[in-house]
Amino acid sequence: MPHVERGMAVGLFGGSFNPPHQGHALVAETALRRLALDQLWWMVTPGNPLKDNHNLAPLGERIAASERLAENPRIKVTAFEKTLGQSYTARTLEFVRARNPGVRFVWIMGADNLKSFHRWQDWRQIVATFPIAVVDRPGSTLAYLSSPMARTFSHARIDEDDASTLAFRPAPAWTFIHGRRSPLSSTALRSAAPR
Repeated sequence: MPHVERGMAVGLFGGSFNPPHQGHALVAETALRRLALDQLWWMVTPGNPLKDNHNLAPLGERIAASERLAENPRIKVTAFEKTLGQSYTARTLEFVRARNPGVRFVWIMGADNLKSFHRWQDWRQIVATFPIAVVDRPGSTLAYLSSPMARTFSHARIDEDDASTLAFRPAPAWTFIHGRRSPLSSTALRSAAPR
């Protein structure tokens, strides 16, 4: 786990990153800037329980590719979930909170994940653990209006003009951040790769 100090605002950006691409880098940079974060942890997961992992590139390759994309020194690429022996976000966030008292964390995800977020194990617990920033992705702009998470926690949504305060708000709190979007997707890149 990267080193942090009490009082820091840190974004947690997790995914399989299979492969990582400029769209992921854009989400990370947007989150760093708009959320006024001290650090962002680019968390490369061992696998996704909701996805078919038979086409998953080796973890070391995904880490190395992520490091090449993460040019900002405040972005820390990590795969500490591998040592936890599980891949459920709710458990990971509990672990992060317990190990880092006094640090202000924000869970960051692309809007393309919002429509299926209610299928994640203990998704309500995730929302109750840390504030969440949902960063716009092509074709997913309206997901924040129709997703079960957005409807269930509509009372906890803050205006994106106040996104820089998100890390200092108690959960549940979330915002949707509009901005520059990349059309790249890991699925499309895997499909286009020579076999």
